[in-house]
Amino acid sequence: MELQAALATHRLVAIVRGSDADAALDTVLTLAEEGVELIEVSLTGADALTVIARARAALGAARPLGAGTVLTAADARAARDAGADFLVTPALGEAVGTARELELPVLAGVFTPTEIVAARSLGATALKIFPAAQAGGPAYLAALRGPFPHEPLVPVGGVDEEAARAYLAAGATAVGVGSPLVGDAADGGSLTALRTRARAFTAAVREATR
Repeated sequence: MELQAALATHRLVAIVRGSDADAALDTVLTLAEEGVELIEVSLTGADALTVIARARAALGAARPLGAGTVLTAADARAARDAGADFLVTPALGEAVGTARELELPVLAGVFTPTEIVAARSLGATALKIFPAAQAGGPAYLAALRGPFPHEPLVPVGGVDEEAARAYLAAGATAVGVGSPLVGDAADGGSLTALRTRARAFTAAVREATR
């Protein structure tokens, strides 16, 4: 898949991490129904590889589906085998190189300008600024745009609706959103409430993109 183009088009990545595999699957499918095009399932969630495999079967081959918190080469290969077609890492490590070997796009976790340069030299497709809130929020993202005007930057960590608008206004290619969007749905919480949050986030992203 063309991850960089998809990030620039859809501008929102939902991050699903749940303690209940069935609920996590329902969360993925509900987000997809609500028009969230880019979804990653964190490997730290319960039975995450099975969730990815079941979601892939339900969504079909054409729908983007990522694996998150990919740390090792083994993680990368297992995620690919389960059906993930893009990978997300929290930091730079062997999974970035393995993703390139597997010809999978990778959103690689970085925190500093030095790590941005290193990630691109390793072949990262896009750059996950993490943890974004602790790094300085939208002001930090805007500062990075000075030396890196064309890099695909995706802030993750503490991104609520208001912050999403601010990051996109500051020049983020997309935003990654976990608990402010997913809430407790992936632990068995309300899917109705999830739909409400999904509609609010997709509307916020559309407004910021105009």
